[in-house]
Amino acid sequence: RYPLFSYVCIFLFFTILVVSPLIVKVYPLDLLKLFDSFYRVGSLVFGGGHVVLPLLKQEVVSTGWISNESFLAGYGVAQAIPGPLFTFAGFLGAASSLYPNGWSGGLLALVAVFLPSFLLVLGVYPFWENFRQNKFLQNALSGINASVVGLLLAAFYNPVWTSAIFNAIDFALLSFLFLLLMFWKFPSWSIVIISALLGIWIS
Repeated sequence: RYPLFSYVCIFLFFTILVVSPLIVKVYPLDLLKLFDSFYRVGSLVFGGGHVVLPLLKQEVVSTGWISNESFLAGYGVAQAIPGPLFTFAGFLGAASSLYPNGWSGGLLALVAVFLPSFLLVLGVYPFWENFRQNKFLQNALSGINASVVGLLLAAFYNPVWTSAIFNAIDFALLSFLFLLLMFWKFPSWSIVIISALLGIWIS
């Protein structure tokens, strides 16, 4: 028999996903908007963390909660520190124009974006061995994994490439930093610092 707790977690996952947008429609409070947006992002992302970028941009930049420049700056800093890219949500919640922001907004965004994965893991864990042996699910996951590669490329192009590479100088700077990272094995945090200094010098 499967534990009741697992069923409760799966029920909560889908209930929050469906009900929270409806609650926001009725009670458009900033607190609820922030939680709903980041919970949906955390629920709908599959695969690498960078797949989350277009969804996050849609939620916080297109709505005017944060500027595109701040979004890209926060993404650059998130790349330089250890941990999953989902922690980028903490920066976005803290920098958001909604209330709460600051530490409380960042903490709320972090909880909201990670909560779906915790509910799914706790809910699906007792069924995992059965899922692994199911041929239909194996084939479905193979197709999804292949699509994730395309989504990662799309996420690199937009918003990263379209928001940062405007001319030959930008492309040359990108190529130089890529060489430092991939071939000379510079740490990622140093790449961020070098790129900031070069950007100041070029401008």
